[in-house]
Amino acid sequence: MAKIKVNWNETVGPVKKMHGVGQPPFYAMRFNMLRYLTDAGIPYSRLHDVGGLYGGSRYVDIPNVFPDFDADETDPASYDFAFTDVLMAEIVKAGVEPFYRLGVTIENHCAIKMYRLAPPSDPLKWAKICEHVIRHYTEGWADGFNYNIQYWEIWNEADNSPDIPENQMWWGTKEQFFELYDVAATYLKKKFPHLSIGGYASCGFYGILQKETSPDASCSPRNQYFLDFFDEFLVYIKEHNSPMDFFSWHSYGSIKDTIRYCDYARKKLNEAGYGDVEHMCNEWNCEPGQRGTMRHAALTAGWMLAMQDTTLDKAMFYDARFGVSIYGGMFNPETAKPYPAYYAFVGWNELYKLGTQVKTCVCSDCELYAVSAVGEGGAYLLISNPSGEDTPLELELGGKKVTGCRITTAGKVWEECELPKVLPRESFIGIALE
Repeated sequence: MAKIKVNWNETVGPVKKMHGVGQPPFYAMRFNMLRYLTDAGIPYSRLHDVGGLYGGSRYVDIPNVFPDFDADETDPASYDFAFTDVLMAEIVKAGVEPFYRLGVTIENHCAIKMYRLAPPSDPLKWAKICEHVIRHYTEGWADGFNYNIQYWEIWNEADNSPDIPENQMWWGTKEQFFELYDVAATYLKKKFPHLSIGGYASCGFYGILQKETSPDASCSPRNQYFLDFFDEFLVYIKEHNSPMDFFSWHSYGSIKDTIRYCDYARKKLNEAGYGDVEHMCNEWNCEPGQRGTMRHAALTAGWMLAMQDTTLDKAMFYDARFGVSIYGGMFNPETAKPYPAYYAFVGWNELYKLGTQVKTCVCSDCELYAVSAVGEGGAYLLISNPSGEDTPLELELGGKKVTGCRITTAGKVWEECELPKVLPRESFIGIALE
């Protein structure tokens, strides 16, 4: 039995933007799938890996929009914005804010040959190129646009491996990356004090699990490198007074493990004097190999529900691509229809639209997650049961009347239903109230 009690009079804070995504769903210059992002109220689409296999080296990445690094960065003719312009226009038209990653797409087969992972030969020039990309999309430079794009992220997963030939994101030392970050962040923040400049999209903090279990335990060299990289990065930017409006990191761990990573990141930032810096998990996917299943859907809902009650500021699921990938957990590339996990984002948006989280107590030994919200449009409760056990429910709803329920479970995908007395295993339910 799980008892869920909602106190509508005890506010917790705002419902956070946990329903961002990585990559927009498009294919071969067809953008009709973006309507699903609109319908789910997706706040952000993080533009990383867009320039890769199916992007044909045309989108977003700095080497794609500025092909010749020796060219004049002040000359509009040096830039190739054509395909990225179309993509950005379609994303904005869908009501989604681009989250622009300044850097390169992952090169999964760099051990055979590396193309674009080398550190820029001139960090300041690279920063000036980024400046003109930002001006093109936010200030109309070079026949550009005046989009609202708040977040500009410097690189992605430079800490991917301590062995340079095996690092699929950065063929340089960590010290070279620290320098690039310092130069670029300092320059861009001076040019755009109103925008959020940050990074570095850390691979994550998997190594702390072994260390928390046993202080004498050692983790893999790669996981240790992730931790060392973060520690040394914080020391470097502190010494150089480098700007950092947000710190981004990734997790493909379980819900409970990711909560621990979240606590670790926030603690480290606070200890280093960056208590006011946003921290976000802008790549996450819980058991991506289960994509398309009810378990993956319930885990996706559960992850967002759990992270709402952490210090995390926002999150972006990896990812919303429309294509064949273990990580493409929102859309079925064979049917062009949403997987069940998509409706976790639809349900989250119902909470987000109301705006204010209220106190919700889950009294249970079961793996159950719940968040409630109130606003001018009424009240809403979202519950997820990603466990393998059907769970009887006892709800204390403070006298509010249930006006509608939708459930995602075996054989039902976000279907209307009566309020159940038992929440099935691997399911989630949205309950509207007044």
